[in-house]
Amino acid sequence: MRAVWHLIGVACLALALATAPATALAEASVPPAPAVPAAPPAAAAAPGTVRLVLVRVGGSPLFSLVRGRMTVRGVVSPYVGGQTVKVSFYRDGRKVSVQVRNVQALGNGEGQFTASYASPLPGLVQARVAHYATAAQALFSGRSPAVRYVQVNLGAGARGASVRLLQSELDVLHYAVPLTGVLDEGTGRALVAYRKMTGLERVPYAGLQVFQRLLHGAGAFPVHYPHDGRHVEANLSKQVLAEIEPGGRVRAIYTMSSGKPSTPTVIGRFRVYLKTPGVNTEGMVDSNYFISGYAIHGYAEVPTYAASHGCLRVPIPDAAAIYAWIREGTPVDVYNEGGGGSAQVRGNAGP
Repeated sequence: MRAVWHLIGVACLALALATAPATALAEASVPPAPAVPAAPPAAAAAPGTVRLVLVRVGGSPLFSLVRGRMTVRGVVSPYVGGQTVKVSFYRDGRKVSVQVRNVQALGNGEGQFTASYASPLPGLVQARVAHYATAAQALFSGRSPAVRYVQVNLGAGARGASVRLLQSELDVLHYAVPLTGVLDEGTGRALVAYRKMTGLERVPYAGLQVFQRLLHGAGAFPVHYPHDGRHVEANLSKQVLAEIEPGGRVRAIYTMSSGKPSTPTVIGRFRVYLKTPGVNTEGMVDSNYFISGYAIHGYAEVPTYAASHGCLRVPIPDAAAIYAWIREGTPVDVYNEGGGGSAQVRGNAGP
């Protein structure tokens, strides 16, 4: 009987093991896995900025000559090794050149790159720079100032963007010039005055030499008497007349014709003592007398050289504006740049 009960117990144990959950058996037989340390957070990409500087352009507003090369220098901060930028040049809003440049270390925590472009056509050119995001440096971009590429051969009747640029450059230098976009007679007179100041042939034409000088800021009127307040200066050496505001600021520059060698304009410092509007019997228009019969006035003939009988002739279209600006008592300084000239006041001075 004891043997029977033993067999029954073994059978019950076998049945219990067969019906136990598999997970419980696995938990009883597999040791726990060791803990895995968490991965460190990925380093953030460095931020970036770029500032762009234009080289080999000039003027105000900025311009360059057709086929002239403009250079863009970019300074990137901070510098991150191995980075590149894409430089795209646009003319009148249309992409015309794409260049990829490596950023080189400057040694002060910043990097730099350069790219250049020469436009074969007139138009407004701008450089746009992009650094696409990488694991090392984030996205950044920048744009350069726009540069006007100009056609330099501009004569009477020319019109368009190159003429407007020419007029703007002359206006910044205070030449009396219309801002019409057309190379009209007023622009021609301003060009003659500019050519006088820069030692070029005295013709109403732009050309390469004019634009080259404008690129370098040449042609400003040097005020000889800045302490004379609001006054007029007549530079006989250059054959130009300038209105000067207090503090020596140039207001307007005009072409003129002074006294020829046989009837020279008197040299010295004077004041306007009489103003007569309109046309007188000698053909003088809007006259401003500064001593005896010597006057600043409009006249039908104003050569590019000294040709008057002592007066300071200006073109009739400029006479009204000059007459309106000059007042009785306005000082008039008449001089040669190298000194000299006649100080004799002649009684028969004329137009």
